[in-house]
Amino acid sequence: MPPPRQALAFFFFALLLPQTLAAVEKETLPSRWTAQEAVQFALQHNPDARAALERIHAADADIRSAKAAFYPQLGLSTEYSRTNNPMYSFGNILNQGTFSNTIDFNNPGITDALQTKATLQYRLYNGGHDLAALNAADQRSQATQYEQAAIRSWLGFEVVHVFYTIIQAEDTVRARKGAVEAISASLAVAKTRFQEGSLLKEDMLNLEVQQAKAEEQLIQAQHGLNLAQQGFLHLLGITGGEVKLDATASQVQDTPVEHDIRNRPELAGMAAAIKAQEALVRQARSGNYPTADAFGSYQVDKGMALEDGSGNSWTAGLRLNYTLFNGQQTAAATDRAKAQLAEAKEQQRKMELTLDLEFEQATLALHQEEERLKVTLKMVESAIESARLARIRFKEGVLLSSELINTENRLTDAQVSHAFASAARKIAIADLRRTVGLAQFNQGVK
Repeated sequence: MPPPRQALAFFFFALLLPQTLAAVEKETLPSRWTAQEAVQFALQHNPDARAALERIHAADADIRSAKAAFYPQLGLSTEYSRTNNPMYSFGNILNQGTFSNTIDFNNPGITDALQTKATLQYRLYNGGHDLAALNAADQRSQATQYEQAAIRSWLGFEVVHVFYTIIQAEDTVRARKGAVEAISASLAVAKTRFQEGSLLKEDMLNLEVQQAKAEEQLIQAQHGLNLAQQGFLHLLGITGGEVKLDATASQVQDTPVEHDIRNRPELAGMAAAIKAQEALVRQARSGNYPTADAFGSYQVDKGMALEDGSGNSWTAGLRLNYTLFNGQQTAAATDRAKAQLAEAKEQQRKMELTLDLEFEQATLALHQEEERLKVTLKMVESAIESARLARIRFKEGVLLSSELINTENRLTDAQVSHAFASAARKIAIADLRRTVGLAQFNQGVK
């Protein structure tokens, strides 16, 4: 018997669902990535960013766990037992209210008990242990959030870095292609002149060698571009696919005006970690203080072995505990917490020095790349004109092939250097924004 129409439809729907979802996911990706789109996508899909978010969820769970100490503990238990033990049997008789003068204390017989008990306990005081634990968990949660912000900051910079590295690699490939085309055109001229007898074979061979070298450099440039594109996809959390960038539509990043590292999330996270460690010191010291608890219970006893045996009882009271000596365990825990606090403060000082050095390096790098960009632009302008004149002179037979090769190499080197300088300047701006704690494109940090 054929399956019902609904079941058949469901079968095909389940079969096509993964492909449909994959197609939808693929369609949502931009056809050409801008820098700001790439950064935002990476912040949502990169495994490091998502793992940091899960650490925040875990830290929030730690806070809820620490808050549990401030609530009363309520328990409910039930138990059924039978016994002929004289002491237990006599206790069951008393609890169930079935005592009579005819009972033999030495052999009261077999009794049973169905016991249900509700207990309530509340800690009134424990030397600030629970409050310190809550403060430590709260500060650790804040430190985790700052850690996520630091990861997002670094991830945003890395995306911008790879983005403009790809742009630079594409410019390099174009420059290498231009070099191959130029030397190929000159080689065609050389072959014509060689056939006419106005060019030595050695000069033509030199151009052929230079053409092969230019093609090799083009292959290397293309390989570098492919590697950069794969790194770009890796940062975005994507496997496979074609990388097309839109540099013209990418938002121009402003050079930071602020010259201060105090906005770095790493420093804020370290400050929160120090506060958490201070709370742990207070928690360790709580062992020097007593603990006080309030407790109460209500118990229902029911027996079937004794006729009409049942009884209810309650208990309530206060409990005070104080440890007179524990082998200096509290002192050791306090000293350990203090040592860890001192270590955290030294790590904070080291981080301040490191971040300050990063800022100074980023500032100097930006200044260098701006000056380098001006110089390479002049180099390209001069090299273009020099190559144009050299090609004309070579065609007219008044220039040696070796001189033409040197001129073409200088043009290619100038174009590649300018591409490096242009990309390096934008990367330096992105790095400077990172070192002062600014987002790359003012994207929100949740």
